[in-house]
Amino acid sequence: MKFENTGIQSLKIDLNRLDDVMARHGMVRAGQWDYERVSYDRKLQIKEGIYYLRVQGYAIEGDVDTFDAVIQLMVPILGKHYYPHGVEYGEDEVYPQHLVKQCEKLLADIKADAAEFAE
Repeated sequence: MKFENTGIQSLKIDLNRLDDVMARHGMVRAGQWDYERVSYDRKLQIKEGIYYLRVQGYAIEGDVDTFDAVIQLMVPILGKHYYPHGVEYGEDEVYPQHLVKQCEKLLADIKADAAEFAE
């Protein structure tokens, strides 16, 4: 599921600031990066299953590995985890409404915090 209207995809932000903002909201980058891209995930475990909220971005300046980059964020997505195959982000997945609202609130909070540092 894509969260098209969050406004997050309009943000360009320094990687170090972005890491701080995302960490405050439980979004983890860990090893999910390469020289040009980053992904932040938050695991959401509810009675209906395990879901992951993902915010991705790509470097428009600098390199991620040097921690000296400006990141253009992309449209956030929500996926459901299926053991042992992994996470499915398809549009045909069913997402509980309470989970969607929780993710929308989380994304609004992230946008508000990140906008303070956005270019």
